[in-house]
Amino acid sequence: MDDSSLSSTIDVDKGFAIAFVVLLFIFLTVMIFRCAKLVKNPYEATSQPQDHL
Repeated sequence: MDDSSLSSTIDVDKGFAIAFVVLLFIFLTVMIFRCAKLVKNPYEATSQPQDHL
């Protein structure tokens, strides 16, 4: 019985590690797209009001 409980603990830890890596990969992908958008058009990101009435 000890072997099955040990393997389930290892599987849970592995599941947390995989979930963390997946979330990290998604976060990095979003950041890459945001940075690419900023490099493509840097003035669109600045929200300064223009008073050219």
